[in-house]
Amino acid sequence: MGILPFRRKKSEETSDLNQLLMKARSGDEEARNQLLRVYIPFVAKSASQATGRYIRRGQDDEFSIALAAFNEAIERYDLSRGTSFLGFADTVIKRRLIDYFRSKQAKQRDVPFSDFEVEDEEENVINYVEVQKSVEEHQKLVESDARRDEILHFTELLMQFEISMEELVDLSPKHQDARENAMKVAKVIASHQEFCEYLMTKKSLPLKALMNHVNVSRKTIERQRKYIIAVSLILIGDFEMLQDYIL
Repeated sequence: MGILPFRRKKSEETSDLNQLLMKARSGDEEARNQLLRVYIPFVAKSASQATGRYIRRGQDDEFSIALAAFNEAIERYDLSRGTSFLGFADTVIKRRLIDYFRSKQAKQRDVPFSDFEVEDEEENVINYVEVQKSVEEHQKLVESDARRDEILHFTELLMQFEISMEELVDLSPKHQDARENAMKVAKVIASHQEFCEYLMTKKSLPLKALMNHVNVSRKTIERQRKYIIAVSLILIGDFEMLQDYIL
Protein backbone atom coordinates (compact mmCIF):
# COMPACT_ATOMS: atom_id res chain seq x y z
CA MET A 1 0.00 0.00 0.00
CA GLY A 2 1.05 3.65 -0.28
CA ILE A 3 1.09 6.41 -2.87
CA LEU A 4 0.28 5.07 -6.30
CA PRO A 5 2.79 5.74 -9.09
CA PHE A 6 1.82 7.73 -12.19
CA ARG A 7 -0.31 5.57 -14.47
CA ARG A 8 -0.55 5.72 -18.26
CA LYS A 9 -3.79 6.04 -20.14
CA LYS A 10 -5.89 2.91 -20.29
CA SER A 11 -5.73 2.92 -24.10
CA GLU A 12 -1.92 2.79 -23.97
CA GLU A 13 -1.97 -0.10 -21.51
CA THR A 14 -4.47 -1.98 -23.70
CA SER A 15 -2.30 -1.41 -26.76
CA ASP A 16 0.80 -2.77 -25.00
CA LEU A 17 -1.19 -5.74 -23.73
CA ASN A 18 -2.47 -6.56 -27.21
CA GLN A 19 1.04 -6.35 -28.64
CA LEU A 20 2.32 -8.79 -26.03
CA LEU A 21 -0.62 -11.09 -26.73
CA MET A 22 0.12 -11.13 -30.44
CA LYS A 23 3.79 -11.87 -29.82
CA ALA A 24 2.96 -14.63 -27.35
CA ARG A 25 0.46 -16.19 -29.75
CA SER A 26 3.12 -16.20 -32.48
CA GLY A 27 5.53 -18.20 -30.33
CA ASP A 28 7.45 -15.45 -28.51
CA GLU A 29 8.14 -17.14 -25.17
CA GLU A 30 9.68 -13.99 -23.71
CA ALA A 31 6.44 -12.09 -24.35
CA ARG A 32 4.41 -14.94 -22.84
CA ASN A 33 6.60 -15.03 -19.74
CA GLN A 34 6.29 -11.25 -19.40
CA LEU A 35 2.49 -11.52 -19.50
CA LEU A 36 2.50 -14.27 -16.89
CA ARG A 37 4.85 -12.29 -14.66
CA VAL A 38 3.17 -8.89 -14.95
CA TYR A 39 -0.35 -10.21 -14.39
CA ILE A 40 0.39 -12.39 -11.35
CA PRO A 41 -1.56 -9.95 -9.09
CA PHE A 42 -4.53 -10.15 -11.49
CA VAL A 43 -4.39 -13.97 -11.44
CA ALA A 44 -4.26 -14.03 -7.64
CA LYS A 45 -7.15 -11.56 -7.38
CA SER A 46 -9.33 -13.55 -9.80
CA ALA A 47 -8.61 -16.78 -7.94
CA SER A 48 -9.37 -15.12 -4.59
CA GLN A 49 -12.69 -13.77 -5.89
CA ALA A 50 -13.64 -17.18 -7.28
CA THR A 51 -12.85 -19.04 -4.05
CA GLY A 52 -13.97 -16.41 -1.56
CA ARG A 53 -10.66 -16.39 0.30
CA TYR A 54 -7.14 -15.00 -0.10
CA ILE A 55 -5.12 -17.13 -2.52
CA ARG A 56 -1.35 -17.10 -2.01
CA ARG A 57 1.20 -17.66 -4.73
CA GLY A 58 3.37 -20.71 -4.11
CA GLN A 59 1.17 -21.97 -1.28
CA ASP A 60 -2.29 -22.64 -2.70
CA ASP A 61 -3.09 -25.13 -5.48
CA GLU A 62 -5.75 -22.72 -6.70
CA PHE A 63 -3.07 -20.22 -7.72
CA SER A 64 -1.31 -22.76 -9.94
CA ILE A 65 -4.64 -23.68 -11.54
CA ALA A 66 -5.47 -20.01 -12.08
CA LEU A 67 -2.05 -19.29 -13.62
CA ALA A 68 -2.43 -22.23 -15.99
CA ALA A 69 -5.89 -20.91 -16.89
CA PHE A 70 -4.41 -17.47 -17.62
CA ASN A 71 -1.89 -19.12 -19.94
CA GLU A 72 -4.78 -20.97 -21.58
CA ALA A 73 -6.59 -17.67 -22.05
CA ILE A 74 -3.56 -16.30 -23.92
CA GLU A 75 -3.89 -19.17 -26.38
CA ARG A 76 -7.64 -18.95 -26.81
CA TYR A 77 -8.24 -15.21 -26.84
CA ASP A 78 -9.51 -13.84 -30.14
CA LEU A 79 -8.27 -10.28 -30.67
CA SER A 80 -10.71 -9.78 -33.55
CA ARG A 81 -13.72 -10.03 -31.21
CA GLY A 82 -12.85 -6.71 -29.61
CA THR A 83 -13.64 -7.94 -26.11
CA SER A 84 -11.48 -7.36 -23.04
CA PHE A 85 -8.71 -9.92 -22.69
CA LEU A 86 -8.67 -9.55 -18.90
CA GLY A 87 -12.43 -10.11 -18.77
CA PHE A 88 -11.99 -13.22 -20.89
CA ALA A 89 -9.05 -14.43 -18.76
CA ASP A 90 -11.08 -13.88 -15.58
CA THR A 91 -13.83 -16.08 -17.01
CA VAL A 92 -11.39 -18.85 -17.96
CA ILE A 93 -9.78 -18.74 -14.51
CA LYS A 94 -13.13 -19.06 -12.77
CA ARG A 95 -14.18 -21.91 -15.08
CA ARG A 96 -11.03 -23.90 -14.36
CA LEU A 97 -11.38 -23.37 -10.62
CA ILE A 98 -14.99 -24.45 -10.83
CA ASP A 99 -13.86 -27.64 -12.60
CA TYR A 100 -11.28 -28.15 -9.86
CA PHE A 101 -13.82 -27.84 -7.04
CA ARG A 102 -16.33 -30.03 -8.86
CA SER A 103 -13.76 -32.76 -9.29
CA LYS A 104 -12.96 -32.66 -5.57
CA GLN A 105 -16.61 -32.89 -4.61
CA ALA A 106 -17.82 -35.19 -7.41
CA LYS A 107 -18.64 -38.07 -5.08
CA GLN A 108 -20.45 -35.94 -2.51
CA ARG A 109 -22.44 -33.55 -4.66
CA ASP A 110 -26.26 -33.57 -4.65
CA VAL A 111 -28.51 -33.30 -7.67
CA PRO A 112 -27.74 -29.96 -9.45
CA PHE A 113 -29.98 -27.01 -8.76
CA SER A 114 -30.83 -26.36 -12.41
CA ASP A 115 -32.96 -23.31 -11.60
CA PHE A 116 -29.80 -21.46 -10.63
CA GLU A 117 -27.85 -22.16 -13.84
CA VAL A 118 -26.62 -19.18 -15.85
CA GLU A 119 -24.30 -18.67 -18.81
CA ASP A 120 -20.92 -16.98 -18.53
CA GLU A 121 -19.15 -14.92 -21.21
CA GLU A 122 -18.21 -18.09 -23.07
CA GLU A 123 -21.82 -19.32 -23.09
CA ASN A 124 -20.92 -22.10 -20.68
CA VAL A 125 -23.56 -23.05 -18.12
CA ILE A 126 -22.52 -22.43 -14.53
CA ASN A 127 -24.59 -23.56 -11.58
CA TYR A 128 -23.55 -21.08 -8.91
CA VAL A 129 -25.44 -22.79 -6.09
CA GLU A 130 -23.61 -26.02 -6.83
CA VAL A 131 -20.29 -24.26 -7.19
CA GLN A 132 -20.75 -22.36 -3.94
CA LYS A 133 -21.44 -25.59 -2.13
CA SER A 134 -18.19 -27.07 -3.42
CA VAL A 135 -16.26 -23.93 -2.56
CA GLU A 136 -17.63 -23.85 0.98
CA GLU A 137 -16.71 -27.47 1.60
CA HIS A 138 -13.18 -26.88 0.37
CA GLN A 139 -12.89 -23.62 2.29
CA LYS A 140 -13.66 -25.32 5.59
CA LEU A 141 -10.67 -27.58 5.10
CA VAL A 142 -8.15 -24.79 4.60
CA GLU A 143 -9.55 -21.79 6.49
CA SER A 144 -8.30 -22.79 9.93
CA ASP A 145 -4.78 -23.46 8.62
CA ALA A 146 -4.75 -20.16 6.74
CA ARG A 147 -5.88 -18.25 9.83
CA ARG A 148 -3.24 -19.93 11.98
CA ASP A 149 -0.49 -19.19 9.45
CA GLU A 150 -1.54 -15.53 9.20
CA ILE A 151 -1.56 -15.06 12.97
CA LEU A 152 1.84 -16.75 13.22
CA HIS A 153 3.26 -14.44 10.55
CA PHE A 154 1.81 -11.39 12.27
CA THR A 155 3.18 -12.51 15.64
CA GLU A 156 6.65 -12.88 14.16
CA LEU A 157 6.40 -9.43 12.57
CA LEU A 158 5.32 -7.86 15.87
CA MET A 159 8.40 -9.33 17.54
CA GLN A 160 10.57 -7.16 15.24
CA PHE A 161 8.92 -4.17 16.93
CA GLU A 162 9.30 -5.70 20.40
CA ILE A 163 5.54 -6.17 20.71
CA SER A 164 3.87 -9.39 21.84
CA MET A 165 0.32 -10.51 21.08
CA GLU A 166 -0.44 -10.70 24.79
CA GLU A 167 0.81 -7.15 25.31
CA LEU A 168 -1.22 -5.95 22.32
CA VAL A 169 -4.44 -7.26 23.85
CA ASP A 170 -3.77 -5.33 27.06
CA LEU A 171 -2.83 -2.15 25.18
CA SER A 172 -5.86 -2.04 22.91
CA PRO A 173 -7.89 1.14 23.55
CA LYS A 174 -10.95 0.38 25.65
CA HIS A 175 -13.06 3.29 24.39
CA GLN A 176 -14.48 3.40 20.88
CA ASP A 177 -13.39 6.97 20.15
CA ALA A 178 -9.83 6.13 21.19
CA ARG A 179 -9.82 3.09 18.90
CA GLU A 180 -11.20 5.16 16.03
CA ASN A 181 -8.50 7.81 16.49
CA ALA A 182 -5.79 5.17 16.55
CA MET A 183 -7.28 3.60 13.42
CA LYS A 184 -7.26 6.94 11.62
CA VAL A 185 -3.57 7.39 12.39
CA ALA A 186 -2.78 3.86 11.19
CA LYS A 187 -4.68 4.45 7.94
CA VAL A 188 -2.71 7.64 7.31
CA ILE A 189 0.53 5.71 7.79
CA ALA A 190 -0.59 2.90 5.49
CA SER A 191 -1.62 5.35 2.76
CA HIS A 192 1.73 7.15 2.59
CA GLN A 193 4.67 5.25 1.19
CA GLU A 194 7.25 7.35 3.03
CA PHE A 195 5.52 6.66 6.36
CA CYS A 196 5.42 2.93 5.62
CA GLU A 197 9.12 2.90 4.79
CA TYR A 198 9.96 4.84 7.95
CA LEU A 199 7.92 2.43 10.07
CA MET A 200 9.50 -0.69 8.55
CA THR A 201 13.09 0.60 8.63
CA LYS A 202 13.14 2.61 11.86
CA LYS A 203 10.72 0.31 13.70
CA SER A 204 8.96 3.38 15.09
CA LEU A 205 6.30 5.93 14.14
CA PRO A 206 7.18 9.01 12.06
CA LEU A 207 5.73 11.25 14.76
CA LYS A 208 6.95 14.62 13.49
CA ALA A 209 5.65 14.07 9.95
CA LEU A 210 2.41 12.52 11.20
CA MET A 211 1.41 15.65 13.07
CA ASN A 212 0.87 17.41 9.72
CA HIS A 213 -1.65 14.77 8.60
CA VAL A 214 -3.75 13.89 11.65
CA ASN A 215 -5.91 15.70 14.19
CA VAL A 216 -4.70 13.60 17.09
CA SER A 217 -2.34 14.95 19.73
CA ARG A 218 1.25 13.74 19.83
CA LYS A 219 0.74 12.68 23.44
CA THR A 220 -2.19 10.44 22.44
CA ILE A 221 -0.23 8.91 19.57
CA GLU A 222 2.72 8.17 21.83
CA ARG A 223 0.40 6.59 24.40
CA GLN A 224 -1.17 4.35 21.73
CA ARG A 225 2.11 3.81 19.88
CA LYS A 226 2.21 0.02 19.97
CA TYR A 227 -1.44 -0.37 19.05
CA ILE A 228 -1.08 2.05 16.12
CA ILE A 229 2.02 0.18 14.92
CA ALA A 230 0.17 -3.14 15.06
CA VAL A 231 -2.83 -1.85 13.11
CA SER A 232 -0.52 -0.18 10.57
CA LEU A 233 1.30 -3.49 10.01
CA ILE A 234 -2.00 -5.26 9.41
CA LEU A 235 -3.04 -2.64 6.86
CA ILE A 236 0.32 -2.64 5.09
CA GLY A 237 0.88 -6.39 5.02
CA ASP A 238 -0.95 -9.35 3.49
CA PHE A 239 -3.20 -9.97 6.48
CA GLU A 240 -6.62 -10.17 4.86
CA MET A 241 -8.21 -12.20 7.64
CA LEU A 242 -6.95 -9.85 10.34
CA GLN A 243 -8.07 -6.86 8.27
CA ASP A 244 -11.60 -8.23 8.37
CA TYR A 245 -11.53 -7.86 12.14
CA ILE A 246 -10.41 -4.25 12.22
CA LEU A 247 -11.97 -2.66 9.12
